[in-house]
Formats: sequence, structure tokens, C-alpha cells
Amino acid sequence: MLARTNGADAMARTRLQIGEWWADPATNELGRASETVRIEPKAMEVLMVLAGRPGGVVTREELLSLVWPGVVVGDEALTQSVIKLRRALGDNPRSPAYIETISKRGYRLIAPVRNVGAAPAASSVEAIHSPPQPSARPRDRIRPLVLAAGVVLALLAAGVYYYSSLRDRAQVAMTDPDTLNVWDAPNSAFVTVIVQPFEWLGATDEHEYLARGISADLMIDLSRLSGLRLISASSNRPDTPASRNARYLVSGSVQREGETLRVNVHLIDARTNEQLWSERFERPFRDLFAVQDEIVRRLVEKLPGKVSDAERRRLAKRYTRSLEAYEYFLRGQALFMVRRTEDNEQARSQFRKALELDAKFARAYASLAMTYAMDYRLQPSGDSSPALARAYELAETARLIDPDIPEIHWALGFVHVQSRRHDKAMESLRKALELDPSYADAYALIGGIHTYTGQPAKTIPLLRTAMRLNPDGGYLYFQILGRAYLFENDIELAMINLREAAARNPVDLETRVYLAAALVAAGDRRGAEWEAEEIRALDAGFSMSKWLATYPMTSAEHKQRLSGLLAQVGL
Repeated sequence: MLARTNGADAMARTRLQIGEWWADPATNELGRASETVRIEPKAMEVLMVLAGRPGGVVTREELLSLVWPGVVVGDEALTQSVIKLRRALGDNPRSPAYIETISKRGYRLIAPVRNVGAAPAASSVEAIHSPPQPSARPRDRIRPLVLAAGVVLALLAAGVYYYSSLRDRAQVAMTDPDTLNVWDAPNSAFVTVIVQPFEWLGATDEHEYLARGISADLMIDLSRLSGLRLISASSNRPDTPASRNARYLVSGSVQREGETLRVNVHLIDARTNEQLWSERFERPFRDLFAVQDEIVRRLVEKLPGKVSDAERRRLAKRYTRSLEAYEYFLRGQALFMVRRTEDNEQARSQFRKALELDAKFARAYASLAMTYAMDYRLQPSGDSSPALARAYELAETARLIDPDIPEIHWALGFVHVQSRRHDKAMESLRKALELDPSYADAYALIGGIHTYTGQPAKTIPLLRTAMRLNPDGGYLYFQILGRAYLFENDIELAMINLREAAARNPVDLETRVYLAAALVAAGDRRGAEWEAEEIRALDAGFSMSKWLATYPMTSAEHKQRLSGLLAQVGL
């Protein structure tokens, strides 16, 4: 694999001459003669990785792992990023002068590359607090470039060099290690366990979803034990405030070779670093469910505390006994995490296939419900009721099949939120937390509801809890925090978190709306106008009044303030 230490970090601070263009990763700009083009940070990162190996082939897998570390994206994100680069460079893919496609492998940069000096280095504080600045370029170049970047998951405008420090700052802004729930305390009666995402050891990423699914299911299984409190560890930042307060650490790896499945599992005492248990399971792939059951049983034997008969019965109840249905379900979940219209539709297809094989697969019903609820978010229309009605019907079906699964109640809560039935949503989310007091997404969604109903001060501690429980919570955690800080008039923290949300998912319209509002509130008219351009690129017919008409917010005061701020940049 290509390592970041092979020059990519240095290039992120250096202006390069690539063919007839210069590239400045500090400002995400390309230029030649009197022409300057500003590109999205992810596209610049792709270019810098390619420039780190001029003339050499960089595989798609290497580019995805380096440019989108720890983020689930499809190949389309990379493809669109390369398309965007080619458009900016004026490169013809059929007769390339810059980026050549190597069939079934990846890409290589064929233009000459040379260092033309260090790019101006901004401080990490400036990287956090300064919005993306549009370069002096013809307006007619802006929109096609922005549209081409529509599916690219981007970092902040400071690019690769600033990403790590920005993420750490945003985490610190949201996570207070001294503010712990009672069950996090060292003398708590509960046993706190961290489950790290299992590592996939396959030669390709074809079955990577399997490793994620096994570790996620292990979290759900263990959450059914009343004496345990579960924390989902970040694959990128294992040393978080939550992990430092955990008692036990579970980690593992997964490999599949043909019809053979290998799973390695480790249990470590996090305070002494003593390995309490380690075992390798090598079985036919058809025995996957039996392996999962045995892993849970062995962990329960090793972890302190008693397990009631009722809890043992719940642990013994597998979500589906159809291995093929389970695989479709895991593929659907991986697609759904991308949160784009086309991926959402593909995820729906996978969940339907799972249900064709097992009509009592409750989790598949709940996930299918979420795809309909996401239709409302991804493709808003004047009449959202059919999609929401379908989402509610499917989520309620899931609840009737198996009311003991927390994520089913969360799905119901999410559907209620979209319909502005916030009291009903709260009931569903409290039920989810009764079943799993460690359910990070439930804390986050309750926090979001408080902002929708005009109580943003209540949102912030709930999101801190969610981030401690799940450091990989994704862009929505940052977005929810950012909008709460905006309505609390802490504009600095609002922008930190909203920029992080936009970096993780630049095609999310809601994040862009709030970021534009925060920039107006900060007095940064130029940055706000740039965000307004982004919003119009994502939705050419964007209307603030139309957007608010289907938005879950019920606070008239907050809606008025948001409208007033965005009216200043013509939205």
C-alpha cells in the first residue's frame, strides 16, 4: 500500500508544477498564465497522491484508502473526483496529457511534475476558522466544477495538511472527557466494553462489509446484556476519551477464502493491557452464524457479571437464519451509509432481496424503512407523505416482528421526526435506550429533536455522549452539533463542526444551508456567498421557504432566524 509518509504530506504543503499547470494544495487551486481554478479538497488530494508517484500506477484501492481513510464511499466517489480533475485541467480521457486510466487497476499521472517551492502555510487555527475562499476566476467556470464535485466526499478547504489537526480540534470542541455518564466512571457498577471495528484481511475489498457486519452484530448482541455498556471504537482514533475510561477492549479480524471463513477475536483488559482471551475460528462460511454465536458465548464467559435466563434467550435468537439474506442485508447497509440517491436505491434493492429470502427479517424491514425516509431527505418534493407513510409501515412491521432490537425503535423515531411527530419520536428513542443504554445514534437523534423544537442547549451534552460512544458517528453528529451551536450563538464552534460535517459529506444540502448561515452570522459575506453557490449547484431551484416547508423544525424563532441569515446572500 502507498504510505502517507512517502511524500504525500510534504506535497500537501508544496506548490507543484504539473505539466503547464501549477497546483497549490494549501489553497486547493490550479493555475496557468492568468487563469486560476479552485477545486474541491478531495480532488486536490487525489492529484497529490498521483503526483507522489509520477508515471507510476496508483490503484483504485490505494487512492480510496488514502483519500477517504475510514470513510465508506463507493468507487463512484473516486471516479467523479478524477472526472472533476480532468475538467479542471482540460484533459481528454481518450487522449490524456495528465491523468491516464489503467484498465481494471487505477490511474497514473503522465504529465511531468516538479517542485516550484513551498506553498504559504496557514496556522491550524486559520485552517479551522477561515472559510473556503473563491479564487478570482470567471463565473462561468464555477458551476460545472461544483456540479462535477457533487458526489465527492471532501475534506476542509485546507486540504490534507490540516485534516488531522482539524479533526482533533473538532473532536475536542465536542467531547469533554470530564463529562462522563455514571456508567463511564471507574467505580461504576457497569462493565464498560469497547468493540473495535474488525479488520478485513482479504486481498480485495469485495467482502469488507462482512467484517463491519460481524463487529456491528457483536455490538448489538452484547448490548442485550444488562450489566454491560458498549462503546463503538473509532477505527482511525482508538485512543479517545471514551476508550481511556473503558474496562475491556474487544478486537478482531475477518478473512474469507472461497468457502472458508477465518475470524480472530481478542479480549484485552484495557487498564492492564493483559490479553484475557484470544481465539481463532476457522470454519466453512456456511457456519457464520454458529461462529457469531460462539464468539458471543465465549465473551460472556470471560466478562464479569451474571447473565439472566431471559438475556441468554435473547442472545440465542439470531436475526435471520438465511446466510444469503444476511449477506444482502450487509451489502445494503454498506450502500446506505454513503447517503446518496443512487446508493440509497441500490441499498433498497439489497434489503428487498434479503426480505424475499426471509420475510421475518426484522432488521431488513427497519433498514428498508430507512431508505424511504432517506428519499424524503435526498429527494425532497412537495408531497413527501407517500414515502414517509411507507417508511412508517415498514418500521412498524419490523417492531411487530422483533420489538427487542434497538435500531428498529430508532428507525421508527427517525420516521416520526420527518413527520414532525417529535413526541412520538422521543417515545421510540427512549425505548431504544432502554434496550441499549449505549446506543449513540439514539442520543444524537434526541439531541437533534431538541434543536428542532427550540431547545439547542439540551442538544450539546447529548451529542457529547453520542461522540464518546461512537467516535465514528459520521457527518450527522457534526451537523447536529453545529446547528445547535449556531442557535446558541456560539458561531466559532458552529463553524468548526459544520465545516467538519461538510468535509465528510459535501453533497448534504442541510449542512451547506447551516454553514452558509453561520458564515453570515460571523460577518464573512464572501464565504457565505461561496456556500450559497454550493447550495445552488446542489439544488438549482433552491428556495428557503420551500425547503423549510418540509423541514422537521417546529421552532418558529429558529426558522425565522435561519431565513433571515440566508436572505442576506439571496437564499
